Amino acid sequence: MILDILENADLYAGLNPRFPAAFAFLRRPDLAELPLGRMNLEDGLYAVVAKGPGRKAEDALIETHDHYIDLAYVIDGTDNIGWKARRDLGPSVEASDPRNDVAFYADAPTHWAEVLPGMIAVYFPEDAHMPMISDGEIHKIIMKVRV
Repeated sequence: MILDILENADLYAGLNPRFPAAFAFLRRPDLAELPLGRMNLEDGLYAVVAKGPGRKAEDALIETHDHYIDLAYVIDGTDNIGWKARRDLGPSVEASDPRNDVAFYADAPTHWAEVLPGMIAVYFPEDAHMPMISDGEIHKIIMKVRV
């Protein structure tokens, strides 16, 4: 997991060949005006624009991905994202869906990160995470970066 500000994103550009394009997208001046939903950018890289009320941790499940890295960028609001090492998870509560590259678990996070506007949070396949936990509304971009 990486937690930082977008201004420092280039420090991590070498971790994946698609990271430079993802960071360039997040530097667009019109992020707040983008329509909700998925935007395909290039092979192995797409963005999901999400906006809505946060959830309570007790109403959410922690998730993992096998083939994609989640790179979250908060535009507005506070996203409290839970984290737990994937190796420490119990069995999944729902069958993994290979088309959507997601599996869910009933485990509680062991750590929490408060992700504020202008910050990035990067979750690799080794990182279980529980996003969209907040008392308020969250506007964010989730970059999906193929491993």
